[in-house]
Amino acid sequence: MKQSVLLLFLLLIPELAVAQTAEEYFNKGVDKSELGDYKGAISEFNKAIEIDPSDPKAYYNRAVTKGELGDYKGTIADYNKAIELDPSDPKAYYNRGVTKGELGDYRGGVADFNKAIEINPNDANAYHNRGTVKGKLGDYKGAILDYNKAIEINPNDADAYYIRGLTKSLLADSRGAILDYNKAIELDPSDPKAYYNRGFAKLKLGQKDSGCLDLSKAGEMGQMQAYDVIKEFCQ
Repeated sequence: MKQSVLLLFLLLIPELAVAQTAEEYFNKGVDKSELGDYKGAISEFNKAIEIDPSDPKAYYNRAVTKGELGDYKGTIADYNKAIELDPSDPKAYYNRGVTKGELGDYRGGVADFNKAIEINPNDANAYHNRGTVKGKLGDYKGAILDYNKAIEINPNDADAYYIRGLTKSLLADSRGAILDYNKAIELDPSDPKAYYNRGFAKLKLGQKDSGCLDLSKAGEMGQMQAYDVIKEFCQ
């Protein structure tokens, strides 16, 4: 009897060791990725997946790491696998949507952000990025609705106000755009693009003095094309 119990215990050891080893490789991959050693991290994730191909987090983290190296097609393949293994993870859909946007697949990006929002309707970043890809598709009104929702969830997102301002400008709503640029500047006064575009919007409304001051501020902050606009409209 003792011999049978010992034999059973010995048979279990390799199985336990395999699981631990996969986790160890995964943890090493995370550590290397955090240190910026992306190629080394991918090597570790490869080993973890070879041992345990059913772990969605290994594919997810390898996808993130491939993205850091600009391997967007490889990134999407890994997100596909992570989603196949765990279809309820909104982060995988969100990140795959971002990657599709990088590749110019804006419709695919919208579909992934839709799914991420369906699973987690309180993710401001998902609305923000869905607005961005809708803008790329020319759906400016739909984009603004998404920026509205992103701002409702996170009213301190300066970039959401800034991008919404740009989108309103595309719809010839210069007054609305200026209000958004005002808020963007209030939240992040170090962004020269907001001053530049607010100046441009003010010029469209005939607010020459104020607009030129914004353009001058943008130029001082490094937005050098502001000086070309100043030469044309502020002399």
